[in-house]
Amino acid sequence: MARPSKKTGKKKIRSSGNEKPPRRPTVQDRPKPCPGGGGRKPSDAKPSPGLYLVATPIGNAADITLRALAVLANADLVACEDTRVTSRLFAIHGIATPLVPYHEHNAEKARPALIKRLKKGQIVALVCNAGTPLVSDPGYKLVRACAAESLPVTALPGASSVLAALVLSGLPTDRFMFQGFLPVKANARRQALAALAGVRATLVLMESPKRLAASLADMAEAFGDREASVCRELTKLFEEVRRGPLPILAAHYHKTGAPKGEVTVVVAPAGGEDGIDDDELDCLLDRAMRESSLRDAAAMVAVATGQTRRRVYARALALKQQRRAKPGKQRNKSLSE
Repeated sequence: MARPSKKTGKKKIRSSGNEKPPRRPTVQDRPKPCPGGGGRKPSDAKPSPGLYLVATPIGNAADITLRALAVLANADLVACEDTRVTSRLFAIHGIATPLVPYHEHNAEKARPALIKRLKKGQIVALVCNAGTPLVSDPGYKLVRACAAESLPVTALPGASSVLAALVLSGLPTDRFMFQGFLPVKANARRQALAALAGVRATLVLMESPKRLAASLADMAEAFGDREASVCRELTKLFEEVRRGPLPILAAHYHKTGAPKGEVTVVVAPAGGEDGIDDDELDCLLDRAMRESSLRDAAAMVAVATGQTRRRVYARALALKQQRRAKPGKQRNKSLSE
């Protein structure tokens, strides 16, 4: 018979000694993930047929997504820039998918074979040596060929030296232009930089360590003393980001010599508050205000020129007032005549 407890006043239930201890939870008791949810292991869900553009690490082998590992492990074939580089990545992550080379020297011959595999319903992944494929490589032609054949293409985002350098630079990130590698020859490089001098967006360029000092000197000549950053060995043990005016950076690397590792250069945009005069700004606003409201025209011109919205809006108001004043002056002039 149950007796009340002295402390709580509640009745205690006596055990008969035959009760079984509570069962410990097992793996089967865990809640099952929803279909397509994130509870699965990377290799559990086989991707659907098609071409997959897979981003790979730019230095640190851990900088790869679970989804990328799943696709690479389950693909029928992986097309890569250099089989030796990709083999090392696969060895780290235990992936045994067959590799075939696909680069600028064999792309024309290798592309039809990849398209043929895709038409058969196979899973083909495309990777580059480091970062996101199709950035400074011939992969876009494979995507274009897939689009022409109505074959599915999926992008798996991940590491990118372009974005990593941009966000580390400390320079404006709202608008930027990726230039890629500059020409090797000095004259061609200077012409290319001269064409970029008026771009009102942050510039992201790739450069060989051996040509870095010469290229920075050419940038200083074309862009003046703009702020820039030189990003080296991103995500690796000896990562370095050196910031400063272009002439100072050029002098530094001329003195220290060619650095080691991959290099990405980020340069501040042209312009600023004094980068465009009022007459040029008024001309752009005049055209924009013919088709848009004053507010919309000012916003568009501010984005196009890199000027602050406050300055552009003030010029737009001044231009509107000038337009109102001109008809009155013309009428007075005609009456006096």
